[in-house]
Amino acid sequence: MRVSATAESSASSRATRPLVPVGELFLFATAVLRQLFRRPFQWREFFEQSWFVTRVSLLPTVLITVPFGAVLSLQVGSLFAQLGAQSFTGAVAVLGIVQQAAPLATVTIIAGAAGSAVAADLGARKIRDELDALEVMGISPIQRLIVPRVLAMTVVAVLLNGVAAAVGVIGGYAFNVLVQGGSPGAYLTAFTALAQLPDLYVGEFKALLFGLVAGIVAAHRGVTAKGGPQGVGDGVNQSVIVSFVLLFMVNTIVSAVYYQLVPPKGL
Repeated sequence: MRVSATAESSASSRATRPLVPVGELFLFATAVLRQLFRRPFQWREFFEQSWFVTRVSLLPTVLITVPFGAVLSLQVGSLFAQLGAQSFTGAVAVLGIVQQAAPLATVTIIAGAAGSAVAADLGARKIRDELDALEVMGISPIQRLIVPRVLAMTVVAVLLNGVAAAVGVIGGYAFNVLVQGGSPGAYLTAFTALAQLPDLYVGEFKALLFGLVAGIVAAHRGVTAKGGPQGVGDGVNQSVIVSFVLLFMVNTIVSAVYYQLVPPKGL
């Protein structure tokens, strides 16, 4: 009986082992969100990190959004031309850019560039015992280092999403009119007929959630780095992969909820 109980306990432990990192990430996210409202807030660290995130993310975000808008316009325009509804290309392309392409392009760059840098920085501090030294001095590493970085990635993601959406819409418009021979009037008319303000709001809300998730994941993988420089490198790689998986899951959930709560605008 004892052997059987031991075997069952071992099997249960193996089954629940993959859930341990999920629980650790959830507890870490809860601690970060709780520390957001604790004073004093590290404004200088926040502005420095915001400038860093903007510097490494702005140009790549703009460059990646232009092809997004062009490809979306090309695909939608070709399909609608076969259906005889080419006049609706503008509405579908712009809505796709504002709701989906711009937030995903923005946070992909932020999670890949800024998130990896945050994970590497915190991981290096961890293996040098700097985080433990802060705790010994009575300073919370979460409040001092992590909260400003997470908020910086969140705020910059929201702001960059607006830039990416504008660039993507302009790029899609130029591609549709100049390359596909579409009508500028029909493009703009279809857009204004079907688009609505909640479409912009949900894009900004997605960017906010994406930036928050990417920042928390990057910080978590940094502060849990183990095994010296190799552990820091592994943490950086894991932060990017985990961020992308969670971001696409969040995007699916938010999109599904949005389409249930906000009815589409008819012609």
